[in-house]
Amino acid sequence: MKHASQALRQRRMSRLVAGLVLSGLSLLATLGCSLESLYLTWYLESHAQALETPAGTDATPVELTVTPGMGVSEIAAALYARGLISDAELFRRYVQSRGWDTALQAGTYSLQATMTIPEIALILAEGKVAEQKVTIPEGRRLEEVAALLEAQASIPAADFIAFARTGWHAADWAARYSFLADLPAEASLEGYLFPETYRLPLHATATDAVELMVAQFDTRVTPDLRAAFADQGLSLHQAVTLASIVEREAVLDAERPVIASVYYNRLRAGWTLSACPTVQYALGYRADEATWWKPQLYYSDLEVDSPYNTYRHVGLPPGPIASPGLASLQAVAYPATTDYFFFMVECDHTDGSHVFARTEEEHMANFARCGGGIISP
Repeated sequence: MKHASQALRQRRMSRLVAGLVLSGLSLLATLGCSLESLYLTWYLESHAQALETPAGTDATPVELTVTPGMGVSEIAAALYARGLISDAELFRRYVQSRGWDTALQAGTYSLQATMTIPEIALILAEGKVAEQKVTIPEGRRLEEVAALLEAQASIPAADFIAFARTGWHAADWAARYSFLADLPAEASLEGYLFPETYRLPLHATATDAVELMVAQFDTRVTPDLRAAFADQGLSLHQAVTLASIVEREAVLDAERPVIASVYYNRLRAGWTLSACPTVQYALGYRADEATWWKPQLYYSDLEVDSPYNTYRHVGLPPGPIASPGLASLQAVAYPATTDYFFFMVECDHTDGSHVFARTEEEHMANFARCGGGIISP
């Protein structure tokens, strides 16, 4: 009994000692964390002025690329090497204090030596990568869109054109965007490069740009809009083609549904569309006037041998002639109900409006009043 009692006391003592040790270790760990936190607070407070002092006065943008897997110390060293911060350790400690040790995001950034450490850290934590803003207006043909990208984002125009014409076929984009599967076998993406203002990564490729535009088209041309095209008896490709002509003709949004109605009336009557923009598209680039859209058409131009010449060929051209905006697409989906078959620019106005006519006689009277020129249609 004596030995059993001693053994019991020893076990109890062992458990007590173990508990005290664990409690002590826990206390030490807590104190350690608290001490580290206190030290970090003291460190940042003692460097408060340095935190708010930029590394330099040169506001020239400096590019920094953070690759996946880079740690805070590596990023701090890269920032220091580029003259963007003056104290790598202070940057690391500041990031640690915000709990951003693993939150700095990969990407290419445009930074300045005039930024403070907190400003730079926030940009990296929020992933505000360097971007380029590109604006594509409505009614531009493929080559014009490519030129705008090259001018605004340094994306080679030739690369953009090549991918939009044939590269998307090789990349099997029809499997990614179902509406592309309905395009003719040799079709380019003319008309599907949705006009919009885009933000592109600093080193975006031609493929990146094309995909942004096609994805925007897929989003903006909703199922309801596509159903409305079908209600008018048009496939998506036909609707985009007609909308591109409306886009090139119209200036005022209020007139777009009316212009669309003229073309519907002519199509359903079996007439030629006789749309000047299709002739301009067929004629191509005019080096002497530095434009893709010849401003003054002559009767001889109306004889150009091209399937896009709607003065010679009945029906729609093979495909779009430009990128229509949403207003023109909606005009084709929901045209006005009219009995107009003709229209031309209203010469008495300077706002780009048109005068419409039901008969050729009315149209020729408008033509005579406005002093001649190539009529449209």
